[in-house]
Amino acid sequence: MKVKKGDLVEVIAGKDCGRRGKVLKADQDRQRVVVEGVQMIKRHTRPNPQKKVQGGIVEREAPIQVSNVMVVSPDSGKTTRVGYKILDDGRKVRVARVDGAILDR
Repeated sequence: MKVKKGDLVEVIAGKDCGRRGKVLKADQDRQRVVVEGVQMIKRHTRPNPQKKVQGGIVEREAPIQVSNVMVVSPDSGKTTRVGYKILDDGRKVRVARVDGAILDR
C-alpha cells in the first residue's frame, strides 16, 4: 500500500469526492484508510463509567477503500501517483510522480 499514516490525500470517488484530509490510520490487510473529516458516520454509544465515556450519538470517521484516495504532492498541491526512488545514502523513499517531490519525512 503506497498510502501511509500522516499523508495528505484527496478522495477521488464516492460521496466525499474532492475532499482532502490527513490519513489517521492505514490498514494494510484490509486495504483501507481512515481520513480526517471524510466518510463521517454516527455511532450510538453506551455510557461506560470505567473508561469515562459519555453515552449518546458520536460522529466519527469510517474506513474508506485505499483505491478511492490519491496522495497530494507537498510541493505543488496536486494529486499524484506514488513511485519509489533509492537515494544516494541507500534509503528507499516514496516519490510523487507529478513533480518528483519526496513524500517520506
